[in-house]
Amino acid sequence: MLKNRRLLTLALASSLLLSACGFKLRGTILGGDLPFKSIYIAAPANSTLGSELRRYIRGSGELAIKDRPEEAEAILDIVSEVRNKVILSLNSQGRVREYVLNYNVTVRVRNNAGIEYMPPTTLILKRDLSYNEAQVLAKESEEAMLYRDMQSDLVQQILRRIAAIKPVDNATAD
Repeated sequence: MLKNRRLLTLALASSLLLSACGFKLRGTILGGDLPFKSIYIAAPANSTLGSELRRYIRGSGELAIKDRPEEAEAILDIVSEVRNKVILSLNSQGRVREYVLNYNVTVRVRNNAGIEYMPPTTLILKRDLSYNEAQVLAKESEEAMLYRDMQSDLVQQILRRIAAIKPVDNATAD
């Protein structure tokens, strides 16, 4: 009985201290001051980037994802998404020793009237990948893992840029 009271008192005291220092749980990815409450993500249905964006936005609970652009207050356009691999260095026999993996995504956010909340913005990520002919399968899986990691990075960057969108004055938009 006394032990339960101590635990309850300790839990209440720690929650009071955490709230007093400004601690806030990570739940608000986008923030509450966006100029829109619903969004349409213009990405192909089979796009892994689009599905990860949808998952993060649904998880935040701050924006409603609409199925049609006419229903949404904002439209997130994925203008382009390019992955490529460039040779970085060769060994003395002329065989590949390192690659550079590039992942470029261009996005923009606009409303149905054509007013841009965020102009087309290109996000570029690069990763180096060492290569060894004796470990082809391992290097292929490492490449796939690096692309997944870059995609998660890009999703976070896109969400941070959406969170930084400020409301547009109708007087300045006309």
